[in-house]
Amino acid sequence: MRRESRRMNVGLIGLGNMGRGMATSLLRAGHALTVYNRTPGRTSDLAGAIIAGTPERASTGDVLITILSDDTAIESLLPHILPALSAQTIHVSMSTISVACCDRLAQAHRAAGRSFLSAPVWGRPPLAAAGQLMIIPAGAPADIERCRPVFEALGQRIHPVGDKPSLANVAKLSGNFLTAGIIEGLAEAFVLAQKSGIEPTTFLALLRATLFNIPMQATYADIIAHEKFEPAGFRAVLGLKDISLVQEAAAAVHVPMPLASLLHDNLMSAVASGRGDLDWTIVARLAAERAGLP
Repeated sequence: MRRESRRMNVGLIGLGNMGRGMATSLLRAGHALTVYNRTPGRTSDLAGAIIAGTPERASTGDVLITILSDDTAIESLLPHILPALSAQTIHVSMSTISVACCDRLAQAHRAAGRSFLSAPVWGRPPLAAAGQLMIIPAGAPADIERCRPVFEALGQRIHPVGDKPSLANVAKLSGNFLTAGIIEGLAEAFVLAQKSGIEPTTFLALLRATLFNIPMQATYADIIAHEKFEPAGFRAVLGLKDISLVQEAAAAVHVPMPLASLLHDNLMSAVASGRGDLDWTIVARLAAERAGLP
């Protein structure tokens, strides 16, 4: 059961598929929201939000959320947002970024005397819009507690993983690696069943009745069975980015991850064949093509 949420002044930078859903959830929960996006048109239908003309304008409330695509995007914004943060503002990076990038962000905030949390999320865009994400915060416990009303507006579960912000990114990347592995396993299983004579929807019904008690697996199996690769909930090009970050994090601590190399190559093939903007389950189509299926 959720607590009574305290109304906060929240800035949100980044209105991609996830950011727009998060903005909707924050407004529904009654938080005062200021948004900024490099492409102004994406702010047009967020009734109740203040539209900021600059990233600095969105960085002055109780909490600043950044939800951006990669390391380059967040680090290019840092010179704009860091000087604008007040001593009371907590910057919460909810992006899936590299561990090294998160460490650099944390150090920059410490040097400036400003508060910083990393809190990446699990969940596809519909869950973001419904306030049903799973949130993985890391950083100072007092800062996590101050942000709880915001986290509760965005997520159904909050799982702190430590005092060091980048531990959240280690957890998120490790989880995304598992997710990519599940997708690859589903892709190969569906192709084996189909090429042996079992219709994908028949195999899907079997899995739903037996092995699937995990919603994530059921969601991805449904996409694969019906080849619903667009609109993408999570683009293959972003999956490639995340698995590349997994490999980078693993290399930094000398952890061999052979499956990560396979996943990287399959996602690279999807991007190289011009399908990077399709859902990352597109690896199922690649598996079918390798097997000679139409």
